[in-house]
Amino acid sequence: MREINVKEITKTVERLCTESCYYLPEDVKKALEDAMEKEESPLGKEILSDILKNQEIARTKDIPICQDTGLAVIFLELGQDVRLVGGDLNEAINEGVRRGYIKGYLRSSAVDDPFIARKNTGDNTPAIIHTKIVSGDKIKLIFAPKGGGSENMSA
Repeated sequence: MREINVKEITKTVERLCTESCYYLPEDVKKALEDAMEKEESPLGKEILSDILKNQEIARTKDIPICQDTGLAVIFLELGQDVRLVGGDLNEAINEGVRRGYIKGYLRSSAVDDPFIARKNTGDNTPAIIHTKIVSGDKIKLIFAPKGGGSENMSA
């Protein structure tokens, strides 16, 4: 049985919040570069070029790639041979989101009660947490900022 203090989870989630919003993964960057090479349309090339320039500015200046840093979505794989100590797992994750969004100057998009009050929480909590229990003594955390733009469709 492996013991992990939930404070380590809080620190990791905090770091993942800013990294995910500031830095494009290398495989995604390469896919955009490859797409730009293959793109035939001048407008398409210009758009892909703008996206690549934007991600480079975000990376070098440590600022978000997009102003819509979305809802905090966490995919958690928790090994069944892990014993968490020092607090509550969900509270630790939400504290990491809170710190990451505040310290990283990321836009808060979460509301406390989406059906009645629609009051912004100011720190992007609560996170949406998908938990899967797996074999082993490890924890895997994936942070995915879910912007609302992908949900907007016109008729």
